[in-house]
Amino acid sequence: MRVTTMAELGFLIREERLGKKLTQTDLAEISGVGITFISQLEHGKETVEMGRVVRVLTMRGIDLYAERRG
Repeated sequence: MRVTTMAELGFLIREERLGKKLTQTDLAEISGVGITFISQLEHGKETVEMGRVVRVLTMRGIDLYAERRG
């Protein structure tokens, strides 16, 4: 899935979490972040800390790639 906004990334993370039947609390504990952070991330907050985003993605088995366009 190509992600171009934080809202799309948040949706992806939420769908993965729900697919594994995890609560936001579960994901926060597994990832070592707070519940508020998970909520903000899933709602597409633009200013979330990238290091924590990568940690959550890693714990959910989601790889993050960056590549040049064109």
